[in-house]
Formats: sequence, structure tokens, C-alpha cells
Amino acid sequence: MKQFIIRAIFFLVGLFILTLGISLTIKADLGAGAWDALNVGLHDTIGFTVGTWVIIIGSVLIVTNALLARERPDILAFFTITFLGIMIDFWMEIVMVGWDVSTFVTQIPLMVLGIVFIAIGVSIYIQPKFPLNPIDNFMVAVQKRFKLNLMKSKTITEALAVVLAFFLGGPIGIGTFIILFLIGPSIQFFDPKAKRVLNTLLEEKT
Repeated sequence: MKQFIIRAIFFLVGLFILTLGISLTIKADLGAGAWDALNVGLHDTIGFTVGTWVIIIGSVLIVTNALLARERPDILAFFTITFLGIMIDFWMEIVMVGWDVSTFVTQIPLMVLGIVFIAIGVSIYIQPKFPLNPIDNFMVAVQKRFKLNLMKSKTITEALAVVLAFFLGGPIGIGTFIILFLIGPSIQFFDPKAKRVLNTLLEEKT
């Protein structure tokens, strides 16, 4: 039971850090990450909050993936995507409201911090093996199916999303491509460190 609690806390902390990173990259206004560009584009075009679209698109992906795989939808994954959507709205609609991000002096640091936090967050929350964000589940599926490392699989899935976001009118910019090429290596860098931390915590409680 203690190990489950540790894994659950590790999972939630990772999601918390991940949503902070996503929100920072969006706020930097240099071009959102591929999947986030889709959500921001839908927000700008139709309405609703970015977090709401995260939940909607994520839920559609969960159901679609289940149909393609001829499996039942991962019900617990709905919790993951709902938590992500709520936390992104928390950062975007409450914490970061009124932030003045209008020059490269502020945009670049926010973008860099956002990428670092996304990489740390993903590296942490995938360790406990709880239901993943459908986007990261795609990354892990590609990694396992084609026997790639996280860096290559993340870069491939993000590249596919960039194409999709472009045709759907999402805010693609220089930041999108910075994220595309840096997020994979960044996750690859933090992944073994996060794994060691979790293993150490679990061993201390055994």
C-alpha cells in the first residue's frame, strides 16, 4: 500500500510539473508545442478554455485508440487527461493571468523553462506505470513497437502532430520547432534520473 501511495504521489507531481511546462510554452507565445497548438487553435477559433480542449481531444484519442486496437478504453486514462486539463487551466487562467510577455527578453526564458519542466514532468510521471496522457501513450507505444529510445519516439510523434496542427490552423511558430527538436533529448536526459529517484523512494519503504 505504501508503495502504491509513493507511486501515486510521484505520478501526480509529474503531471503537476508537466502542466506548468506546457502552460509556460504557451504563454511564451513563440509557437506552442504541436499538440498544444491544436488545443490553442481550437480555443481561439471555437471558444472554451485550453484545458477543456485538452480534455476533449484527449478523450477522443483514448476512445479512438481503443477502437483501433480493438480493446476497451482505458477508463483510468480519463482521470489523467482530466487532471491535465484542470491544471493547465489553473496555470493559464489563474496563475499566469496578467503576465507581461511581449519581448524576447521574457519569451525566451519562459520557453526554455517550459521545455525543461515538460521534460522533467514527463520523465517523472511515466515511471509509476499509471495510465498515461494519450499523447505520451502514443510516444511509449512507438518506442516499444519500433524498439526506439524515448528521444527518437517523442521526436517522431511530435513531428506528426506538427503536421496535423498546421493543417488545422494551430499557432505554429519558431517555438514549436524548438520544442520539437529539444523535448525528445530532454526527456531522454531526465528519464534515468527520475527512475533512480523513484526506485530509491520505493526501496526505502520496503
